[in-house]
Amino acid sequence: MSNASRPRLRHLFALATDTWLARAYLAVVAVALGFFLGAWYVGPEPGLAGFYPFLATAPLGALALLVSVPAEHSSLTWLSPTLFATGTALAGLCNAALLGRLVRGRGPRTA
Repeated sequence: MSNASRPRLRHLFALATDTWLARAYLAVVAVALGFFLGAWYVGPEPGLAGFYPFLATAPLGALALLVSVPAEHSSLTWLSPTLFATGTALAGLCNAALLGRLVRGRGPRTA
């Protein structure tokens, strides 16, 4: 990773964790992912456990899932739980950064 991209990554993480609303959103995403992974690996039948993280990261998670599905696959059997969890975690991080940006705003403007 180049040195020029590190400040951008720090800024993204700062936006995602500086406000209480963004932190609470990340906690909701983490709980939904924990429930999904627990149901998938520990429970007898995962059922619709993947619906909760998908719903928690709805705007960006749905877009990322639609873009990543190949055209020849009509079902999501090719999607592994680890890949799904990673994608929804990244979508949740980006959504939290957007929430943090909305809450913080641009800061005071100088004339």
